[in-house]
Amino acid sequence: MPAAAPAADHQRAVFADGLALDCGTVIAPLAVAYRTYGTLNADRSNAVLVCHALTGDQYVAETHPLTGRPGWWQGVVGPGDAIDTDRYFVICANVLGGCMGSSGPREEMTDAAGRGLGRPWGTDFPHVTIRDMVRAQARLVEHLGISRLLAVVGGSMGGMQALEWAATFPDRVFACAPIATAAHHSAQNIAFHEVGRAAIHADPDWRGGRYWEDGLIPAQGLGVARMIAHITYLSEQALARKFGRRLQGAAALTLLEDTFAVESYLRHQGSTFVRRFDANSYLTITRAMDYFDLAAEHAGDLSAAFRGTATRFLLASFSSDWLFPTAESRAVVRALNKAAANVSFVEIASDKGHDAFLLEEPEFRHTLAGFLRGAAERLGV
Repeated sequence: MPAAAPAADHQRAVFADGLALDCGTVIAPLAVAYRTYGTLNADRSNAVLVCHALTGDQYVAETHPLTGRPGWWQGVVGPGDAIDTDRYFVICANVLGGCMGSSGPREEMTDAAGRGLGRPWGTDFPHVTIRDMVRAQARLVEHLGISRLLAVVGGSMGGMQALEWAATFPDRVFACAPIATAAHHSAQNIAFHEVGRAAIHADPDWRGGRYWEDGLIPAQGLGVARMIAHITYLSEQALARKFGRRLQGAAALTLLEDTFAVESYLRHQGSTFVRRFDANSYLTITRAMDYFDLAAEHAGDLSAAFRGTATRFLLASFSSDWLFPTAESRAVVRALNKAAANVSFVEIASDKGHDAFLLEEPEFRHTLAGFLRGAAERLGV
């Protein structure tokens, strides 16, 4: 197994019959690792599915078992929070292709009969799509005995999943909140991903994606990929406010290997990331994001993806997000309006960039809380 494969406890559902993927491959058995919070009510009507972003995982509201850091959406998911675990039964699953227990490149490869082959999938793991990820989550939701979700909520890639849920399973989603996202990946975003992938491929420890055979990880390349991506998650204002041109551990510039504070920060982001994430998973998931195009799935008409839907929508964007700018959320809103959907939209004024949905933004949290509360009251939850 790969040198970086960590030990962590997961709730895990395994489906022996597997899942037919958009690429034509059947992956069997299918494993979905997940966590739940709160209590499912008697009529199973209070379930909220939270979909994570590219480098997230199922530990949305608890201390992460590998990093020891708080869950990635603590403060949004929890008792009395916007996604209130005293009221809702919250589910968060590691995406298909991920590296925290769901079927993915780091998990053991299986043959056509589902028998383990004693080595990880690595680069043999099939191409997956956002729709494949959603279908895997749907298997989990069904396994938990839930016929319809009160809501699906997600930011960034999680927002793509939320949109796909509403398009693919409209009768199984009462409310949908795609946040800081888009109906397709832009050329600029694809370009940033490709630079990150190129950094991984250029790492001498990449070994054609079979680094696990030598107990290695392409840490340098994966770290650079993380650094590049992290820049896109922030805004110029946020970088200036947090770091400016300050030096790390020096009062004045000496020109002798001085390190700017922002350099130190990015290096830290890269070095911590490689200890919890798998390079082949990074390649798999970034490709899934790049391939996502909800309109293309419906002959170029985005509104057709939602025609006749009874799902209620809240779309939220952030004013300084240049990775998924407000214009892309507005395009989804226009398509939903054309489909006569019930849709609300808000742009939150923030200088924190794309990561604003993960950070302390009271207006966003109050808006999300109100949307979910309204959906719950409508259903009598």
